[in-house]
Amino acid sequence: MKFTELEINPQILKALNSMGYSELTPIQEMTFPHILSGKDLLATAETGSGKTSACGIPLVQRTDPNLKAIQALILVPTRELALQYTEEIGRIAAHLKVVPFAVYGGFDMGIQKAKLQDVVHILVATPGRLIDFLYSGKISLSDVQTFVLDEADEMLKEGFLEDIEFVFSCLIHEHQTLLFSATMPADINRLAEKYLRDPIRVRLNEQQVSPQSLSHQFQFVPQDARLTNLQGTMRQDAIKQAIIFCNSRLNAERLYLKLKDKFPQVDMVHGGMEQQKRSSVIRRLRNRQVRFMIATDLAGRGLDFTHVSHVINYDFPRTPVTYTHRTGRAGRMGREGTAITLVTHRDLGAVKRLITANGLLPRWIGREPDFAHLGRGKRSGRRDRPRRHHVSRKG
Repeated sequence: MKFTELEINPQILKALNSMGYSELTPIQEMTFPHILSGKDLLATAETGSGKTSACGIPLVQRTDPNLKAIQALILVPTRELALQYTEEIGRIAAHLKVVPFAVYGGFDMGIQKAKLQDVVHILVATPGRLIDFLYSGKISLSDVQTFVLDEADEMLKEGFLEDIEFVFSCLIHEHQTLLFSATMPADINRLAEKYLRDPIRVRLNEQQVSPQSLSHQFQFVPQDARLTNLQGTMRQDAIKQAIIFCNSRLNAERLYLKLKDKFPQVDMVHGGMEQQKRSSVIRRLRNRQVRFMIATDLAGRGLDFTHVSHVINYDFPRTPVTYTHRTGRAGRMGREGTAITLVTHRDLGAVKRLITANGLLPRWIGREPDFAHLGRGKRSGRRDRPRRHHVSRKG
């Protein structure tokens, strides 16, 4: 379905055309009518399916620019996703006087307060900073007609349940609630049952765990040969841009130091960096000034990088869900992408479970490992069980 077939404000259509958006993605096609009609929604969709625009376009359509109040509230787990939402909504509303704004920790609260006293129609926020403003009485949600909870599963995993429930308690008037999640654990269902009113349930590609436009490649390497193999991969001409994932800040910093002199277009981002520096690196990646970005799982959720062709797992992801979100940075919205994962002997049990859990069709670069010995007795089981590593700092 094309956007021109919908009853959308001509000024929004003009903006979408300049953004190169002509046809709706499946998640957009399945959610648009319900969002525009004001119904509550519980949506599950693969990463990279176009959820940001699926939410942003109808929100801009429903916003009254003449009402100088917050009319939509979007709650997200990270600063980066908050900024992405704000940028996307700003582009959608380029020809309208609809003002989006983001509040998040790690940035001067006084500057954010000054902006909130001006005109903000669509507010994007991380839980902690939003609650700071709510406690101080510096923000009013009385005119919010739509509350969006995005990456809900990630927020619950990060321990934001009490914060989410507090925000719900501040929305005492009738409003629409949209809940988006990449996965649907029991806690999400309980949250939906408690706060959503007869929600429309949308399960896009329920059996499809990762984007199907992705090629899933694995390379079996000795532990001490990972760096050599990574450098060989980075020299491939086919890589337009790549995100290289590590499991901790320390690992990311060590890898960056080993690569920065050999690959001029390499940079790094992790949760221990100042927000300004993190935003600068991500902006440079989007502007194609960075070819390789070394990252922790900070960059593994929700963020859209249009030109990223490859995702490389230098450190094996801790869970199948982590793999899904990392690799979803490539192959977004139907674009082709490649995920390359380095596998060592101690990862064999984990990679076998990953392939089964995510329904992957793996392609092995070079020699395929022998999985037959896994689980053959206690000694083998101890040897093959992935080792636990102490990580002193979280990404």
